[in-house]
Amino acid sequence: MVFSSLVFLFIFLPFFLLGYHLVGDRYKNGFALLSSLLFYYWGAPDFIAIAIGSIIIDYYLVYLIVLSSSTKRLVLLWISILFNLYFLMYYKYFNFFIDNLNEVLGEGNTYEIATIILPIGISFFTFQKISYSVDIYRKTAPPLKSLRDYALYIMLFPQLIAGPIVRYNEIADQLNNRKFSDYNDRIYGIYRFAIGLAKKVIIANVLGERRT
Repeated sequence: MVFSSLVFLFIFLPFFLLGYHLVGDRYKNGFALLSSLLFYYWGAPDFIAIAIGSIIIDYYLVYLIVLSSSTKRLVLLWISILFNLYFLMYYKYFNFFIDNLNEVLGEGNTYEIATIILPIGISFFTFQKISYSVDIYRKTAPPLKSLRDYALYIMLFPQLIAGPIVRYNEIADQLNNRKFSDYNDRIYGIYRFAIGLAKKVIIANVLGERRT
């Protein structure tokens, strides 16, 4: 599901905005997380279990960082970083590595592997998770108290597939203490969204089609 698709614009986005403003403040994070998981599942159903599993593992790795002594904290931080980089390198660069290895070996000595499909947004949520681990290790922001809120930080759909990568310490307070803007700011936000959508559909998509 892309932001310029009819499904997103006329089904998913209206449903999300309506539901988000109808539920109470206590349930907004939960509703946003469920919506984000649905958004991801729509585009990459085969990888939703991997995304959720890696989030759970990372959350508890960082939880151990908070509880551990200084030496163990550094070890656990590197475990978290390497764990995330492993998935990124495997899914994003393993095919590239094999293709180049086959070029070097020449015909008759090539390796054949099944094509590895790249999960949607893997670069963005990988570096989001690393950002959280590093910020908690450095104590630049307090750790999140629930797995739900951590998963929301990683999987929030507006930045999941197109970025930007957001440092945890920059939005830590907003995950549980969001203040809603006035109507002028909301109208301006809708205006910005409409301008961006027009640029995507009218300019970027058309140029992309001509290039292909």
